[in-house]
Amino acid sequence: MKFTKMHGTGNDYIYINGFVENIENLSELSLRLSDRHKGIGSDGLVVILPSEDCDFKMRMFNSDGSESEMCGNASRCIGKYVYEKGLTDKTEITLETLAGVKVLKLWLNEEKRVEKVTVDMGAPVLDASSIPTAFSQSPVVKSPLPVSDDATYEVTCLSMGNPHAVLFMDKIDELDLSEIGPVIEHAPCFPNRTNTEFVEVVSDRWLIMRVWERGAGETLACGTGACAAVVAGVLNGLVGRSATVQLRGGDLEIEWSEDDNRVYLTGDAVTVFEGEIKLDE
Repeated sequence: MKFTKMHGTGNDYIYINGFVENIENLSELSLRLSDRHKGIGSDGLVVILPSEDCDFKMRMFNSDGSESEMCGNASRCIGKYVYEKGLTDKTEITLETLAGVKVLKLWLNEEKRVEKVTVDMGAPVLDASSIPTAFSQSPVVKSPLPVSDDATYEVTCLSMGNPHAVLFMDKIDELDLSEIGPVIEHAPCFPNRTNTEFVEVVSDRWLIMRVWERGAGETLACGTGACAAVVAGVLNGLVGRSATVQLRGGDLEIEWSEDDNRVYLTGDAVTVFEGEIKLDE
């Protein structure tokens, strides 16, 4: 099986061309190949497939084998992959995902290579039961979430095609995400688990964020999480509708448009290497 390793802002996945590769047991394959010691190493597996209604379709699996609805960073890499592999000559692409249709706008450099991609991430879902969460308050803004006998956090929750819980706090570099991340991810108020963003506000146009991704653990970046952070920041009166989110893997530009209520994500897409692996060994 041929594959391409790519990353968006450090959020790395293994990409497979589903037009030519016919692979079963994708969940098991993601679990195996994502292992950073015994496999290729990644945050998960992404398969690019034909679509009946869009230009392309994506399926993505986390490093624990669970399938996810959507990933902004992976979507950008798909845009780069399909254009530079000659699967399309379009610079505006529709992508079918489990979170609905996403539109990708490709930004080319002088060498006609894809330098960055803007993804129309759609409108944020703020209704508590649709995220889903078990909070009675809707929208869920600054709601108390007990995580231990002596610790309670205020969370703002929304969906960007997948569930997010955003926490605003200082000194996020001092947090032990391996301890607190799983507790919030598996909290009873999140029936489908949740991605969790720990956000420090620098200014009304600049956020610093760490992320605990559902099914993957701490990652260097999360596109939907960066979108969720800005939306939550607006709901809490902390940032404007356009802001830079600084992650450990780099920066993402987010705009929550007041005109159409849609969130736009712009960032890089990078090919790391390509290879071939035998699946029967």
